[in-house]
Amino acid sequence: MFYVVAYDIADDKRRKKISDILEGYGVRVNYSVFELEIDKKTLEGLKDELLTQVNLKEDSIRFYHLCKNCAGKSFELCKRGDVFEIIGGFF
Repeated sequence: MFYVVAYDIADDKRRKKISDILEGYGVRVNYSVFELEIDKKTLEGLKDELLTQVNLKEDSIRFYHLCKNCAGKSFELCKRGDVFEIIGGFF
C-alpha cells in the first residue's frame, strides 16, 4: 500500500523524533512529507510507534492512501530522482 504522510508537530524535539521514525519507513519528499510503501501490518506498527511520540492535542499526522494507479499518476515539478523510486521511478 502506498501512503503520503504529512505532519505538523508543534515541538521541535517531538518533530525530530517523528521525522526519524518516518525516515525508517519511507522517503522524505518535503520537509514534513513522506512517501511510504508499506503493508497493513507495518502500517499498524508505524501508527503505534508514532502514537508514543505525538501529542494528540497539539500535533497532526495525516496519512493519505493512494492506490497504485493514482500513485502512478503523481508528478512533481523538480528533478529529484529519489522521490518516486519506491513506486517505480517515473523520471
